[in-house]
Amino acid sequence: MASDKETISKLEAHERECAIRYENIDRRLESGSKRFDKLENLIYGLYGLIIASMIGVLLERVFFN
Repeated sequence: MASDKETISKLEAHERECAIRYENIDRRLESGSKRFDKLENLIYGLYGLIIASMIGVLLERVFFN
């Protein structure tokens, strides 16, 4: 059976590894969030383009037909 000091040192090593792992996970989540912000802005731009195109088509039908 492992001694108390050995068990404590293993537990502390495990805690250090988990802390590093969670820091990496947090970093990856942050970078993913930044990418989604870029995609969100692109989608809003596309909405504007679609609406402007629809208005253009409607104006063309009203004034040039």
